[in-house]
Amino acid sequence: MKLRLTSGLLLSGALLSGSSIAGEVEIVEAVAQRHGAQWQFDVTLRHADSGWDHYADRWRIIGPQGRELGERILYHPHQHEQPFTRSLSGVELPDGTRSVEIEAHDSVHGWAATRYTLTIDDN
Repeated sequence: MKLRLTSGLLLSGALLSGSSIAGEVEIVEAVAQRHGAQWQFDVTLRHADSGWDHYADRWRIIGPQGRELGERILYHPHQHEQPFTRSLSGVELPDGTRSVEIEAHDSVHGWAATRYTLTIDDN
């Protein structure tokens, strides 16, 4: 009986762990490069896309005072490409911006609870 209970706990833990992996989208890395007066952002996401019903479907850049500065829509699941990187160019940052936050979204959970903070190097 004790062995069965332990196995049940292990199985429950594995299921909980698996569901958290298939949960919210995670931002693995982000970089920004200046091109004249505008910026290009390359953002790498990881998500256990399972098809059209549950996939990472966008990310956005949040600037000073919580203002959205740009959004990248992801038009299809990336089941066989994990993690994956997508870019957004033509982003204008307010003068003096030292950092931005990047927020990712998936089609089931909405906006992820954790934002990625990216320091802007203007050199």
